[in-house]
Amino acid sequence: MKRSENRILTTHVGSLIRSKAALEASKKHNAQQLAQEIEEIVAHQAKVGIDIVNDGEFGKSGWANYILERMSGFEPRPNKLYEAVWLGRDRIRFADFMKDQFPRGVVGSPGHACVGEIVYNGYEDVRRNLADLKAAAAKVKVEDVFFTAVAPASVGYDAENEYYKSEEDYVFAIAKALREEYLEVIKAGVVLQVDDAVLANMFDHLTQESPKRYREWAELRVAALNMALEGIPQDRIRYHICFGSWHVPHVADAQLSDIVDLMLKVNAGAYSIEAANVRHEHEWHLWKDVKLPAGKILIPGIITHHTTTVEHPKLIAERIINFAKVVGKENLIAGTDCGFAQAEGLQRVHPQVMWAKFESLAEGAKLASKELWG
Repeated sequence: MKRSENRILTTHVGSLIRSKAALEASKKHNAQQLAQEIEEIVAHQAKVGIDIVNDGEFGKSGWANYILERMSGFEPRPNKLYEAVWLGRDRIRFADFMKDQFPRGVVGSPGHACVGEIVYNGYEDVRRNLADLKAAAAKVKVEDVFFTAVAPASVGYDAENEYYKSEEDYVFAIAKALREEYLEVIKAGVVLQVDDAVLANMFDHLTQESPKRYREWAELRVAALNMALEGIPQDRIRYHICFGSWHVPHVADAQLSDIVDLMLKVNAGAYSIEAANVRHEHEWHLWKDVKLPAGKILIPGIITHHTTTVEHPKLIAERIINFAKVVGKENLIAGTDCGFAQAEGLQRVHPQVMWAKFESLAEGAKLASKELWG
């Protein structure tokens, strides 16, 4: 994994907005067209100054539930609505807002049930995704390449277990299957990023039952993830947590201080967090008291998907410098809060705004590097 040795490197969380052609290629399973779209999205990242790039998650239907298409054991439950417990008490505090702006938060959404043995069967899909990414990256000048995969805690967040005898058996079965995908990424020579929004999102809901219940729930899933990562060099792993990309008030978000110890238990070489939106920007102060483990890298969000306002390069530089002062400039990579399109047909901002934000991130990183290195 590349480090910021003589300048601040830039990256992002993973999901990028698909073009109409990319959506059509995915819908029709047109592998040739999809490979071309991945080539273009990788080239565009390099063009705007992103140093560590990926395929925009173009080969997946969504950031998490794509994996249910690559595992046996799950079946859809289209007629059953699963409560959006990952929104915590925001569903109650902002009930009128939810009804108007985010109805899924009120009525729930169709989900899945685990009805049989969980076995990974997505080898063909992930190998094609990785081959397309590597081919595209070989045509541009970038520092490094990463590929995203979901974490055990975030698999089937709108699903229920009807097959395994215990919660532990269920979670570890998921982790065992996920390990197959993780190993494919590592074998391809690409940095693995593990995405885990639900680990943080369940905090508010489960702590209402009891703080102990949340800790037990989360620690089981961190243990399962570490099992799935066993033997993989930590410097080939990035771990991303966030508080959900959805545009809601986020009053129910956990504090980073509530979960930072859980995050640091994950055997990864880099940790990607939210830090640019108005609910979490202040949390950079936490790193004055919490020491980033030796050799690890922090990838804070320096720009956010939450607003259409493009961050000024000087503000970006200021945010970077704040983090550099508390964790060390060589331990820092400038990133994004979350992705810009967590599902195929979704976009958090207009594509022009997304690319303008990336350009500003690159410019701000240059300004910060000039001050930090001289």
